[in-house]
Amino acid sequence: AFSFALLPFLLDAVGGLQTLHEKLPADKLTLVAPTEITAFYVAVIALNGLVGIVTQPHVMGCCAAGRTELDGQIGFMGGNLLKRVCTIAWALTGVAAIAYMAEQGRADINPDNVFGEIAYQFLPKILPGLLGLFLAGLLASVMSSCDAFMVSTSGLFTENIYKPLFPDRSPKHYLLIARVSSLFVVVAGVIFAYRLEGVVAGLEIFWKIGPMLGIAFWMGLFWRRMTAVGAWASTLVAFGVWWLTTQSAFINWVDSLPFADEWRLVFIRDGKAMIYLPWQMIFYLCCGALAGVCASLMSRPPEPDRLDRFYALIRTPVTPGETVDAPCTLPRGVTVPPVRKLIPLPSFEIYVPSPQMWVGFVIGWLAVAVLIGTFVWLIS
Repeated sequence: AFSFALLPFLLDAVGGLQTLHEKLPADKLTLVAPTEITAFYVAVIALNGLVGIVTQPHVMGCCAAGRTELDGQIGFMGGNLLKRVCTIAWALTGVAAIAYMAEQGRADINPDNVFGEIAYQFLPKILPGLLGLFLAGLLASVMSSCDAFMVSTSGLFTENIYKPLFPDRSPKHYLLIARVSSLFVVVAGVIFAYRLEGVVAGLEIFWKIGPMLGIAFWMGLFWRRMTAVGAWASTLVAFGVWWLTTQSAFINWVDSLPFADEWRLVFIRDGKAMIYLPWQMIFYLCCGALAGVCASLMSRPPEPDRLDRFYALIRTPVTPGETVDAPCTLPRGVTVPPVRKLIPLPSFEIYVPSPQMWVGFVIGWLAVAVLIGTFVWLIS
């Protein structure tokens, strides 16, 4: 609610959407900017997000929380689209705040503080106590996200790292380890937050962490020849390339290439040269994928029986009321659907999309088009 509550009062203070065009430069009211956030930037960020979103610790739990697979699919896509609706309100609030602060004679606008400053100035005028309610709602939303990450991360650590190292312990023991590890997760998160330069810097780091693991996820999902060695190689090489692209010697070498200016490989931000963010993402995604392929081909392939069992799980839909005797096994009495490959090659497991998948895909893109069209209409 607070994503939209400030907007009408702030727009009224600056004279409405119509006057924003008169008070702000044209580049403040476009979907892309000619300097940094270009169409190429947006496209690569979207691809990077698609690779990495599946490896966030809470995503699998969110998708599996519905009663059926369809509930999980609709809930996850609908939730993400709802957040994009809120993003439109945040963007309009930010743009209107720039105009409002400029009218107040403010030249030192800190983007990280804009939303809080506007809330501090406008909410008490709307209704007494509304600022406190805003802070309570903000803290509640942050805590709900943080505790989801905390519980998911501690559970993943306990189940996938600690339990294989120390098997055959009691459930109470593993629960204690999960609780202790959750404390370390929170402490590490607080330290990380205080070491960030700003919100944008933190956002860019989060954009990059997920795809490091997502490369191995997608390759293992679609390519039978992917191995554990390949997964480690793709992840480590991707992290290594990320580090390499931040080193001044590498940046200077890239800047000396004859096509560096034409391709905009290097970007200057606040007087500091750096690899342009989309190219940095392309570098670590491509190098990570290539490392995964090479390491997998040079290592021992997985056992065919394990692969067949895994891909049978992937293509068998979940049915309500089913009982699973052990993790990563099919329930008793379930019929595995026949294999219908989109690419008829033995090493690839890319299946023909079902009609339900096509409907969801089309509806998703239509919703994206409506969101973009609505935003363009609002700012035009």
